Amino acid sequence: MPLEKIISVKEITIKKGETIQRSGEIGTKVYHVKSGLLRSYSIDKNGKENIFMFAPEGWVIADTCEPESKSTLFIDALEDSTVIEFKKDLEREKQNVGAITKRLNAMQNRIMMLISTNAIERYEYFIQTYPNIVQRVPQHMIASYIGVNPETLSAAKAKRLKKSS
Repeated sequence: MPLEKIISVKEITIKKGETIQRSGEIGTKVYHVKSGLLRSYSIDKNGKENIFMFAPEGWVIADTCEPESKSTLFIDALEDSTVIEFKKDLEREKQNVGAITKRLNAMQNRIMMLISTNAIERYEYFIQTYPNIVQRVPQHMIASYIGVNPETLSAAKAKRLKKSS
């Protein structure tokens, strides 16, 4: 049987604010972003959003690595987006090995950044990792991503500007 008949792949359009994966749902899909911007995040017991990652154009986003397992993250669109949606198990075997490697590298770098840097360095890491979305993402979401409150982010940005002047 030809591979095209086996692989379930489709292009979908997601409106800004639309959630395509909810925590607790079975996570069976992987999304490759053609245009737009997605994010994945959790909501802690106090109702605070904790952003795990952003997925701009060319990135892959999914919740869990294991097919058919319950998701722990929400995935939604920060902008109107077009994505390629495909089944996780087939994706792991046949699709986007480079994109998955990029995602895993980004996660490893992010974890190391969070445990070993200050707020200014975290913000600089965000800019290096996502240079094309700095103006597209609200500041409170950037603060959540780098693990600080918005006031700390503002102070870090001010110090960074002062340092570069």
